[in-house]
Amino acid sequence: MPATDDPDPQQLYHGTRADLAPGDLIEPGYRSNFGTRKASGHVYLTSSLDTAAWGAELALSAGSGRIYTVEPTGPIMADPNLTKDGVNPTESYRSQEPLRVTGECTEWQGHSPELITAMQERIVGLDPLPGS
Repeated sequence: MPATDDPDPQQLYHGTRADLAPGDLIEPGYRSNFGTRKASGHVYLTSSLDTAAWGAELALSAGSGRIYTVEPTGPIMADPNLTKDGVNPTESYRSQEPLRVTGECTEWQGHSPELITAMQERIVGLDPLPGS
């Protein structure tokens, strides 16, 4: 998939449990929340607030789920783990370059505890694609 500097969304988000401030960088190299939890060579972002909520809710670190508005500092591409036949239903992207936090989205709707538990059970043991 070709990299692009702009998937043409209105806003880009990153869901996490980290406590960040505008200007902070979200960098690759942290352990994944899925599969073998190896260090990831990418950072992930989305143009979907719902997808960002999943990221915030499923993050394995301590703290409350947070959603940040972000801007990429380099090229981004559709996340191949979530894109099939050119369709990216979760509007998920990734980059090997950091994301710059531009703000925090405080008005978001989380998922029910039952849905979160079901998703956690579904992703147990998932291995990311090579290069993730």
